[in-house]
Amino acid sequence: MIRLQSVFILFTVFCFADIFAQHGKVSDNLSFKSEILNGERKYAVYLPPDYETSERSYPVLYLLHGSGDDQTGWVQFGEVRHIADKAINNGRSTPMIIVMPDANTGRRGYFNDPKGDWNYEDFFIREFMPYVEKKYRIKSEKRYRAIAGLSMGGGGSFTYALHHPELFSSACPLSASTGPLTQEETAGYLERRSGRTYTNEERKRYFESHSIVHLMRNMEVEKIKSVRWYIDCGDDDFLYEGNALVHIAMKKRKIPHEFRIRDGGHTWTYWRASLPEVLGFVSMAFHQY
Repeated sequence: MIRLQSVFILFTVFCFADIFAQHGKVSDNLSFKSEILNGERKYAVYLPPDYETSERSYPVLYLLHGSGDDQTGWVQFGEVRHIADKAINNGRSTPMIIVMPDANTGRRGYFNDPKGDWNYEDFFIREFMPYVEKKYRIKSEKRYRAIAGLSMGGGGSFTYALHHPELFSSACPLSASTGPLTQEETAGYLERRSGRTYTNEERKRYFESHSIVHLMRNMEVEKIKSVRWYIDCGDDDFLYEGNALVHIAMKKRKIPHEFRIRDGGHTWTYWRASLPEVLGFVSMAFHQY
């Protein structure tokens, strides 16, 4: 009888703890007008549990979706609100704003086209980040800004942090597309994604600025080191080769980074398990350490 009473008390405590746990707020159909991309651009945002009741400013994580998804991907399939709420409530993560842009409208992807007529990276850096960091109470400093993403968004995370290391304290590519591994692969890589034909100069320029392995081997080491890196790819993921080569390149140049290979493939099951680790990792830079 005493044992049953103890079980009931514990059950009641856990129920009340869940009821009174704070919850964040997600909006997934927000938009604003982009001059660079000449149209409305959608995005989603997660606001931490105390955002509405405090007057403080928050660090920000830009969280990028993969190919075929849009700004709702991390909300619908990634369960970002549930995972972020839990991480914040149990102290694993500091409260932060999570911003999720759409890269599936117009043309798919996070990069500038080599022909110069679709400049998504310019939009992201020059329009989107300033817009959301003014609209929300975001700490607009490198130390309080991080980027992460899966698959195509993992490639975006790598590229943005390497192109703009002065902007991001941490980068967390998950199951990342790492771009063409050799210059010879670039033509097929580009044309599969856009259906367009590119000149040799356009292909060369793209390879040198978007092959993550090439950038890790050739960029100034101190610039790469100025970003904290968390790289995660499943042992059954079809993108394992590029991620492994990036890890090897970083090891050879003594660039600090966390590299995780866990059981799993290119799936939301894998990425949902990755997100709490990402939130904990970026929080370390947001804190004093």
